[in-house]
Amino acid sequence: MGAQASTGPAAEGVGARGEWGGGDGSGGAAAGTIAKAALATLPLDALHRRLGARMVPFAGHAMPLHYAKGVIAEHLWTRAHAGLFDVSHMGQLTISGQGAAAWLERLCPGDILGLRPGRMRYSLLLAEDGGILDDLMVTNAGDHLALVVNGATRASDLAYMGARLAPGLELRHLADLALLALQGPEAATALGRLGIAAAPGGVPVEALKFMEAGAFTWRGTPLWVSRSGYTGEDGFEISVPAEAAEALAEALLAMPEVKPVGLGARDSLRLEAGLPLYGHDLSPETEPVEAGLAFAISKRRKVEGGFPGAERILKALLDGPARRRVGLKPEGRQPVREGATIHAGDAAVGVVTSGGYGPSVGGPIAMGYVAAAHAADGTALEIEVRGRRLPARVVPLPFWQKSYAR
Repeated sequence: MGAQASTGPAAEGVGARGEWGGGDGSGGAAAGTIAKAALATLPLDALHRRLGARMVPFAGHAMPLHYAKGVIAEHLWTRAHAGLFDVSHMGQLTISGQGAAAWLERLCPGDILGLRPGRMRYSLLLAEDGGILDDLMVTNAGDHLALVVNGATRASDLAYMGARLAPGLELRHLADLALLALQGPEAATALGRLGIAAAPGGVPVEALKFMEAGAFTWRGTPLWVSRSGYTGEDGFEISVPAEAAEALAEALLAMPEVKPVGLGARDSLRLEAGLPLYGHDLSPETEPVEAGLAFAISKRRKVEGGFPGAERILKALLDGPARRRVGLKPEGRQPVREGATIHAGDAAVGVVTSGGYGPSVGGPIAMGYVAAAHAADGTALEIEVRGRRLPARVVPLPFWQKSYAR
């Protein structure tokens, strides 16, 4: 998920421009189904094309799948150095007004009231029955809450929240901002060299801890920077006015540690990190416990309830869910893909929701949902691929150890 956004002069109100299409806003390489003529362009579109990106439809936008050296090279560079991702398709929203945190707790299971200024939290937008409508990041930005939501669900999220908005609150979509993600073990070194100035009383940008955010400036341009990301690596997400995004991106790409990275490597990086992708591993038919996201239900909320689907979700916490999201390691070199059926003997016991090749792992990896009785680590299963059964085992998530700056 993305960094949190500051307010801007061209923010849009509820029901303003959105897009619909294939894929989601979290990452991943699946192309959308929108006609090419309907695709929106990112603020960095011209830069991507100058850099030789292969552009594909995704979440209603033309987006870079990869650049000249390809997905595997970009993946491995990010693991070793720093990759720059354009995630401007994400929805950057703000909620302001007295009681904003208490109101958001009526839609999400996290402790928003207890979120300190400058702190972020991963949370879930829940349907009335507890199904997941979106996963998102929430930041206490001082005088407002800042949210980043998935690109393909932005319009539906705005409509859902707007229809339930409490009197006196304002929900805004910040359409004038771009969002860049700088990810990898050398991200802090590169960003710290850029000359970004902290707000009075703030810490240097490279001193932010994981899930912290703050206001900064660069060459007179306001930035909102968080230490967060979607790769499993240390990194930052930078909200920047669209008109300044290209200059910022070019300054970062001039650093020896930094190379541009597209959607393909973003997907393989998040898969190795065991991070779910909305629209694939998460959906309105999924509840948080079976998805392995019980950590997003804060301790106080488990006691108090008061969020959508609380009875169903708390029961799953107590009794265990009927199925679970698990890591899967197929034997051999054949990747397995979303939609493949998972078998235990003659019985179909689950389905793959994300799968592919893990460049850092050096082989095929996947995630999927299986019946709880078959979800223990080490369980031997088979995955059907093109009429053949491939042996696989349930393995712990993540496939690749996360490296966050705690």
